[in-house]
Amino acid sequence: MPGRRLPSIAEAAEILARRRTRPARRAAPAAGRSLAPVLKALDARFGQGPGALHARWTEIVGADLARRTEPVRLSPPRGGGPGVLEIRVAGPSATLIQHRSAEILDRVNLFLGAGAAGRLRVVQGPLRNPVANLRQGVSRRRPPPLDAAVEAALDVAAAPARTDRLRAALVDLGRSVHRNRTDPA
Repeated sequence: MPGRRLPSIAEAAEILARRRTRPARRAAPAAGRSLAPVLKALDARFGQGPGALHARWTEIVGADLARRTEPVRLSPPRGGGPGVLEIRVAGPSATLIQHRSAEILDRVNLFLGAGAAGRLRVVQGPLRNPVANLRQGVSRRRPPPLDAAVEAALDVAAAPARTDRLRAALVDLGRSVHRNRTDPA
């Protein structure tokens, strides 16, 4: 446009001072803020979701497994679909839990809804709430001593052992076998 001249710096500053600028656009509110009341209502109506696993773990998996395990988290996979249930297992019980993983997953899915957990991840480590496990039937009391005749028989049977450590281990094994016997033979 050849007939139009550009304003000087002073004129440009005056023009800009007279004009109103558009306000900056605000970002959309977070979806979580809008969904929170809806999710609370659904949670109150249909159950507590994965958080309820902690409170009702004994009912879900049974007292025997609840003594040895505790749920850590239920995390959804990246591509959607069933989630991964992570449980902490006390000590050498991990093998037992691994063999019973299908049963555990079935029970959790029965509680949370079909397809909530599709895989079980077992993490070995100390349980975080041993007091609750004590209430569930795990006793820390010492077992009563065996009869003197049984103790003497165990000492005689373990006498041929080559080392003191082996002898003590054999006697401990014999004591536990005698304590766990169900028949009074």
